[in-house]
Amino acid sequence: MPTAIDRTQRKILIVDDSAFEQRVLVDLLSELPYKVSVAFNGLQGYQLALANLPDLILLDVRMPNMDGYTACRLLKANPVTHDIPVIFLSGADADEERIMGLSIGGVDYVSKPFSPGELAARIQVHLNLARRASDRGQQASNDAEPVSKAAGSVADSEPDAVTVAAVKRLIDDNLATLPGLAEIARSVGTYREKLSQIFREQTGMTVFAFIREARIRRGEELLRDTDMDVQDIALLIGFNNAGNFATAFRERTGITPSAFRSANHQRKTPQA
Repeated sequence: MPTAIDRTQRKILIVDDSAFEQRVLVDLLSELPYKVSVAFNGLQGYQLALANLPDLILLDVRMPNMDGYTACRLLKANPVTHDIPVIFLSGADADEERIMGLSIGGVDYVSKPFSPGELAARIQVHLNLARRASDRGQQASNDAEPVSKAAGSVADSEPDAVTVAAVKRLIDDNLATLPGLAEIARSVGTYREKLSQIFREQTGMTVFAFIREARIRRGEELLRDTDMDVQDIALLIGFNNAGNFATAFRERTGITPSAFRSANHQRKTPQA
């Protein structure tokens, strides 16, 4: 017997540049209680997601103009679309591609060719999980004092703010292996000069200044919360060696990494 959730028509957005793959997915989903819409590339998919707020997105990875990873970064950086579950679909089954998809916000990664029954089951699982999370959030909101979020939500979902938020997350997640500025810009669907302009407008600093601050901030966390060797910390956050890290850290904080760690350990040690 179908449940209340099964009887509710949920909205599924398919983003795939292959007309054949789209037909396969539409034929599969048309037999289920879903309302289906389609997009042919990542940018169109992102725009349709903003306009229609689907309950779940099936997102191909490799597409022209804007790939699935870029689209997902924008979806997860925008508060309007952040909570929409994204299932990646890809012909590539390499571990690094799966890890990438999951690390940037996908809830699942399904390799092509896929089993229709398995994909349908995964879709239902993630729809149900999203519904439960939404119900819990709504209950928590009802229990809390009313807070007006309209102005903040509008500001946070402006295109430039979304792009900058996506860049910040990309930087924080890849401090050790950051690409050049041009590649960072491509990873969020823009170009180097535009990114430099809007990043400075939105944050008051350059992308490189933010990267430096992010690396020092992560270094402080690792020095404070772990016993990792300073050399290992330096490599983990994107410095070539401990000496370069120590120089940048001292310029930013006024003390060396070792002195910072020692001072924090002394504060944590109970006095006799």
